[in-house]
Amino acid sequence: MGGMAINAAALDTRVKATVASTMYDMTRVNAKGYFDSEDSEEARYESKKAMCQQRIEDLKNGEYKLGGGVVDPLPEDAPFFVKDYYDYYKTKRGYHERSLNSNGGWNVVGCESFVNQPILEYSNEIRSAVLLIHGEKAHSCYFSKDAYADMTRDSKYADNKELLIIPDAVHTDLYDGGEKGVIPFDKIQSFYEEYLS
Repeated sequence: MGGMAINAAALDTRVKATVASTMYDMTRVNAKGYFDSEDSEEARYESKKAMCQQRIEDLKNGEYKLGGGVVDPLPEDAPFFVKDYYDYYKTKRGYHERSLNSNGGWNVVGCESFVNQPILEYSNEIRSAVLLIHGEKAHSCYFSKDAYADMTRDSKYADNKELLIIPDAVHTDLYDGGEKGVIPFDKIQSFYEEYLS
């Protein structure tokens, strides 16, 4: 939810420094689909229509329908990012009995409001320091690359913004370091020491 952290930095002038690691722009992916593949009025309408119908069903049933966590068993033809999530959420690395991704998933209607609210709209007005960290091979890397470009494009506050791409790292490697131990703790510490002093 690094996108929420960036949004908080854009909103709250007391924030001095923000680090977003493996960030998702939840509003973008919910409004436009992965890689903006469903970026159309019709696709958004159908998505909203389905969620509105589900809200009625949830009310009738007295409980929220879950969308299902990471698929199990893993199909051989699963997309790379699904395999990546499986390797984390369905193994000892990240499985937990209360984890939504490990088990039943999020509420189907839980992200409905994200469709209409681009949280990074004013990120180029963030005056405080921001460090974006992402894995080079992460399916989600485009979120950080685009956020950094938007944050620094035509901005007089670009000097204290950084984008750090970790070579060969996938999305979940920055959750726990993975086998490669790729979380750049030294960089994070030095970044905070510089901007919080």
